[in-house]
Amino acid sequence: MLTTRAEILAHLTSLGIETETFDHPPVFTVEESQQHTAHLPGAHCKNLFLKDKKDRLWLVTCGDEQRVDLNRLSKALGAARFSFGRSELLREVLGVEPGSVTPLAIVNDSDGRVTHVLDARLAAQAIVNCHPLRNDATTAIRGADLLRFIRSTGHEPLLLDLDAL
Repeated sequence: MLTTRAEILAHLTSLGIETETFDHPPVFTVEESQQHTAHLPGAHCKNLFLKDKKDRLWLVTCGDEQRVDLNRLSKALGAARFSFGRSELLREVLGVEPGSVTPLAIVNDSDGRVTHVLDARLAAQAIVNCHPLRNDATTAIRGADLLRFIRSTGHEPLLLDLDAL
């Protein structure tokens, strides 16, 4: 399991993926993050770690200001009603702390327990900003490289237009 910023950045480098990382104070909400990262070019993401009533796990990655209707999303995915995954489950499956959820954490789901839902418009962005497994930094990665990274973990993201739900 990769748990440090250095480990995830080294892994990305080993895949030939270029990134740029910016330090900032720890942030726990989109609003806090925007205070420290709004000046960075590119799209900024938010991530929801969800569990449905059938105990299936989901990681939803979208734009930081996108509204996600969990009821509509669960219907669109054919999932039972969503709730947020417990902190302990987040640590166990994705290896990150609350407030540090990131699409990069999918690398730690070696058992394939998590279905990754990625907003199609976010994935199409030239640059996507996300946490490098910790919430005290932001890493800029090309949208195409983010997709390539996710696929390299054995996960095929479900690309959805979340605004259309």
